[in-house]
Amino acid sequence: MDKVISVLVVEDHAVVRSGLVVLLSGELGVQVVGQAADGEAALVEAERLRPDVVLLDIDLPGTDGIAVAAALAERLPECRTSMLTALDRPGHLGRAMGAGASGYLLKSATPAETADAMRRIAAGGRVIDPRMRGGRIDEAGPLTEREAEVLRLASSGAHAREIAADLFLSVGTVRNRLSSAVGKLHARTLVDAVRIAERHGWL
Repeated sequence: MDKVISVLVVEDHAVVRSGLVVLLSGELGVQVVGQAADGEAALVEAERLRPDVVLLDIDLPGTDGIAVAAALAERLPECRTSMLTALDRPGHLGRAMGAGASGYLLKSATPAETADAMRRIAAGGRVIDPRMRGGRIDEAGPLTEREAEVLRLASSGAHAREIAADLFLSVGTVRNRLSSAVGKLHARTLVDAVRIAERHGWL
């Protein structure tokens, strides 16, 4: 008998989350072992349950799904992640894969397609929804995923201490990444760096 794949479902909309749990639970070889409604709860549940795959909505309140994927890649490298989104945004695809995600699925995927993706990801594969425009990962420019991540949060007005709390990093690490981003973009200030990155589509 094939191994049963354990999945943690992370989605902030209760109705959508319940639907995903029901649909995936009906697929052979997949067992939903837990669920969470936000990024912080996702990290807690992933550490408690140690699932094979965490299925993450990108647009979560507070810490977004991509930041959660990055945190899981550092804390639980044996736990693989797949993003789930309603929007076909190649820029998000690049960010997700750069953060360590192994899958990127659209919410229009059927239960069978989603379950198959869970199995392939758990087995070490990488799955990009074929409905994505060409399935290509956009160039991220000169910034690393971590640098783009802190710069993106800074662009929303968050201070270093707030960013550190959101991403579970030290304030010093956040400041170093912001400084590195400013230098790589040849910007004079953090505000200039944000403008340059946004103009080129790197955020």
